[in-house]
Amino acid sequence: MQRNQNTVARSYSFEGKGLHTGKIATMTINPAPAGTGILFIRTDLGRDARVEAIATNVSSTERSTTISSGEASVATIEHVMSALTGLGVDNALIEINNVEVPILDGSAKPYVDAIVSDGVKDLGVPRKYITIPETVEIKNEQTGAFLRIEPSDAPSYDLTVDFNSKVLGVQTAHWDENIDYAVEIGKCRTFVFFHEIEFLFKNNLIKGGDVDNAIVIVEHPVSDGQLQSMSQLLGKPRLAITSEGYLNNLELRFPNECGRHKLLDLIGDLRLAGGYLNARITAYKAGHTINTKAAKAVMELLKK
Repeated sequence: MQRNQNTVARSYSFEGKGLHTGKIATMTINPAPAGTGILFIRTDLGRDARVEAIATNVSSTERSTTISSGEASVATIEHVMSALTGLGVDNALIEINNVEVPILDGSAKPYVDAIVSDGVKDLGVPRKYITIPETVEIKNEQTGAFLRIEPSDAPSYDLTVDFNSKVLGVQTAHWDENIDYAVEIGKCRTFVFFHEIEFLFKNNLIKGGDVDNAIVIVEHPVSDGQLQSMSQLLGKPRLAITSEGYLNNLELRFPNECGRHKLLDLIGDLRLAGGYLNARITAYKAGHTINTKAAKAVMELLKK
């Protein structure tokens, strides 16, 4: 079925701290004409500090996806990119006045709720789906992770995550254009394992992370002293662990919320191929590195 290109109906602004930098940013998603794609503008650096959201501009995939052009970088773009893709937004100008996209509640829900409230604007120009002539597959032999993109008549995503976790187990998730992204995918939050948090802080990451914007999974026994230390690290009152293995009486939005969040990330990262992939996508142990490598491989294939 042929679809037209869309943009957002009006401008939407969001403010909050970045997950990794902890820096406060204001970000505004603005309408854009057909053929624009998704373009970020670092307004704190000037109107010419623009970064196109494509795989060849990816500069880092350490726990999130960062794109750069010249002196301008924008970090942790995957959630907003996923929201725009899932809601059918082809074109948008995104203004941001700092280096990292606000993490908000750790999902794409704030973006989804804002855009859905007005609906998208049909630009009257046919969407150009990305059709690949042959299968693209990226593998990580050490971890067993792979991402396969196969030619297809319609976009579909199937993802499996396995962290060898007794709490999470093996989780699967699926999305195609017949599934309501806003209801089934967009509200799923990012997650982290309790035992990773101290390491991440020490490595200059998750400075803006807390129990309000991430699911914290407790895989191993934790002492009262460790909980108290984590409370101080996160700047939160006394923390508790549920019997299911989650920190702070968390209520999951879906039993497989973590798997669905990995799918949310995958949708956002693969948008960096330059548009909507008309392909069957199968992912196992997907992450930002393998996702963006696959998006870049698609771009390179299409140049041939």
